[in-house]
Amino acid sequence: MAAHSHIAARLMVLAAVVLAAGAACADPATAPREAFVTNQSSSTLSIVDLATFKVSAEIDIGGKPAGIAISGDGNQAFVTAPEGNELVVVDTARRQIAKRIKMLGGPLGVAAHPTRGWVYVADWYAHQISVVDPVTGEINAKISVGESPSGLAVTPDGRFVLSADRDSNAVSFVDVETNKRVASVGVGDRPFGITIDAEGKRAYTANVRSNDVSVLDLESRSVIATVPVGRRPYAVALANGHAFVSDQYAGTVSVINTASLKVVETIPVGEYPEGIAADPSGSFVYVACWADNVLMRIDASRHSVIGEAEVGDGPRAFGLFLR
Repeated sequence: MAAHSHIAARLMVLAAVVLAAGAACADPATAPREAFVTNQSSSTLSIVDLATFKVSAEIDIGGKPAGIAISGDGNQAFVTAPEGNELVVVDTARRQIAKRIKMLGGPLGVAAHPTRGWVYVADWYAHQISVVDPVTGEINAKISVGESPSGLAVTPDGRFVLSADRDSNAVSFVDVETNKRVASVGVGDRPFGITIDAEGKRAYTANVRSNDVSVLDLESRSVIATVPVGRRPYAVALANGHAFVSDQYAGTVSVINTASLKVVETIPVGEYPEGIAADPSGSFVYVACWADNVLMRIDASRHSVIGEAEVGDGPRAFGLFLR
């Protein structure tokens, strides 16, 4: 990213800190309280208080943590540690590790079933998804999918798990009842993050090599649009009628109107933005910037950065990290 864009983004943040602190409490009924940010370089998990927008706790995870998911009740965070070959279960209230579960060679993406308590872990090297019981630590099933599964997402009705199979350029549909892959849909080149809308009608994949986002209709299981974005898109968050895409190499977040399926804005952020998530109210989007070691807050209506919090070294926050 050009130096002047980086400085402009920083000045914009400083000018809006007071606004961000007040706006964070705009809708307490739906607003999340905390962000759980995996820091791959420092092998830690930063817990950011979203009211103060400062780190309230730091947990040593080990194993270069990357993926993150939160249980349906918010009581547990599930963290993948690829170099430790572990799924680490964190007690969110006590701020401590509750369990370490040994996985296969390359755990990366992770998703939690909204009601059944199961955790789905993508194994990059084994080309499969493990279905984990976080209470017993047992792996209940192993589901073959495409090559190098990365991001995972569960449909809102809990019926399917979708896997972005990076090296197959496809998305797998897995039936939760049978633990079988029932469909594979071709998307862009090297899909990484995958996000499903709240209605369970569409999914969005960030395609790293083709620099675009594939929009899938879940009923027909087909791609209905391909939207060009910034360089090396990593993940997608949905808020306020828009899809926010973290563009790693561009140092930006591309904003797609979900009605027109066109980019309507490009927001300068920190260097190497990666994990991105929206709060349920649709007011804010949060993006982890890997090279700057910060979590940034974006006003989802104004499409501007309004705050940043310092976190650990090399934040990735790959998954749904708000609770």
